[in-house]
Amino acid sequence: MKNLIVLNLKVYGESLGRRGLELSRIAEAVGKGTGARIIVVPQTVDLADVVKSVSIPVFAQHVDPNDQGAFTGTTTAEAVKEVGCKGTLINHSEKRLRVEEIGRIVEKCRRLNLDSLVCAATTEESRALASLRPDYIAVEPPELIGSGISVSSAKPEIVRNTVLRVKEVADIPVLCGAGISNGKDVKKAVELGASGVLLASAYVKAKDPKTLLMEMAENI
Repeated sequence: MKNLIVLNLKVYGESLGRRGLELSRIAEAVGKGTGARIIVVPQTVDLADVVKSVSIPVFAQHVDPNDQGAFTGTTTAEAVKEVGCKGTLINHSEKRLRVEEIGRIVEKCRRLNLDSLVCAATTEESRALASLRPDYIAVEPPELIGSGISVSSAKPEIVRNTVLRVKEVADIPVLCGAGISNGKDVKKAVELGASGVLLASAYVKAKDPKTLLMEMAENI
């Protein structure tokens, strides 16, 4: 299986509505042009429009552990499945969950045939969450998120050790997140054993997102 680039568009003004749709279409074009596996993760309000507009996989940024029903303000796994999403991020550092909640969401995703990408802050947390058997784990030290300093460069031992410790539990692909900003960061992450990268602001706020993503795709 090819290595993976996951683009989290977060809730920046630069990724809302038509701007998020354009970033998603750029990701689709780069994926088709290079053969790279790219997943786009738009804002929740844009999920349905993006799913209808691109052929690459679309993930939600978060789903809640509750079932459908009287749970105002929550986003269910059933809802993102209904609009055509292929998976979801879970436990991003900006949307932390309890282990029990993560487990419930992962299990629900499994039943609904949705991919689960669980985020973790440390090697130890990554290993612990591997026991839940998500489809992917992304290790992201919170202090480096949005910093422009990649974990693959600043703390390569975290990537290397996380890959090893997760493999002790299950054969789950580990992605490298936090500060991934260019093709060099992507290449280094893969050399350290990661199966891909998870990034956000570097892509969303790039002056030329297509050129940046092309560079990353060529190094994945």
